[in-house]
Amino acid sequence: MRKLGIGVLGVGEMGLRHAENIHRLVPQARLVAVADVAAERALRAANELGIENSYGSLEAMLECKGLDAVVIATPDKFHATAVKIVAAAGKDIFCEKPLALNLPDAHELLNTVAKAGARLQVGFMRRYDPAYAAAMKRIEAGEIGTPVVFKSVGRDKHGPSLSAYQANVNGMLFYANTIHDFDLARWLMQDEVVEAHAYTTVAIRPEVAQFGDVVASVVNLKFGQGAIGNIESYAQAAYGYDVRTEIVGSKGSILVGSLIRTPATFLTVNGSRQNIADHFLTVFADAYLAEMKDFVDCMLHDRQPRIGGEDGLKALAIAVAAEISHLNGKPVKVAPGSTT
Repeated sequence: MRKLGIGVLGVGEMGLRHAENIHRLVPQARLVAVADVAAERALRAANELGIENSYGSLEAMLECKGLDAVVIATPDKFHATAVKIVAAAGKDIFCEKPLALNLPDAHELLNTVAKAGARLQVGFMRRYDPAYAAAMKRIEAGEIGTPVVFKSVGRDKHGPSLSAYQANVNGMLFYANTIHDFDLARWLMQDEVVEAHAYTTVAIRPEVAQFGDVVASVVNLKFGQGAIGNIESYAQAAYGYDVRTEIVGSKGSILVGSLIRTPATFLTVNGSRQNIADHFLTVFADAYLAEMKDFVDCMLHDRQPRIGGEDGLKALAIAVAAEISHLNGKPVKVAPGSTT
């Protein structure tokens, strides 16, 4: 059976997880190479995984024999350029979110992908999470009636270091965190977001403002068919990694997510205690693996990915509107997120 030859660009925390999954847990794929701007990090990852090929640049990796597709897991700032280079080389692409950090770059890269005849999947892994997938099936079956209200919470345990903000290689909170919720909003509500109104704060970490970022945000949404929504994002909740979503419909409600990492509750003389999840790679481990298996299966069977460039563009358009609202202090219409 033919295996899909994959190279991973960027082997930081996220890229290394993708590389590990491809190498060890996706039977239909073969990890042929890794690349990173820090060549020594790429070499270290290759040694850890037991593969031969590591490179210090994307261009060098694209010359690797047996390469069919590239997983892009670089910092956000470099996604758009990397997608265009890979597409122009005739390779298929899995790109971590966000697709880009502005709409012109996103439109340009999607045009490049289309002209090259390449296929592109965007890394919105929550759609592959078993709980979210089960919720979607119930919504599609009409069990809660017509969706009316979307509510979502996304809180990271630890905020980025000051040096991470200074590096200016990742997008602000809306692009790095909330964009997952923007995608869920479109998907679970089965409707497009047409307006965003953002409220933000740097109250507990005012130094973040000089880098154009925020510590926490609440974004109110309006949907095309009349529904409304609310998304809270928090970069440094301290107590744990906390992702929860509720879809309220005309006949009922579905709640997805829990603070509890395991169902065990511990009772001691000091009271009760529950294990709380502390990292996104732990909470969504199954989802990251499932999305990669699906990407590989689509590429091998010549199908378009379930989550394509249009999805990345439309989520990005909501993030852009939220940022403009944050800067201007008023609601902002979401730009039409389509290449057509």
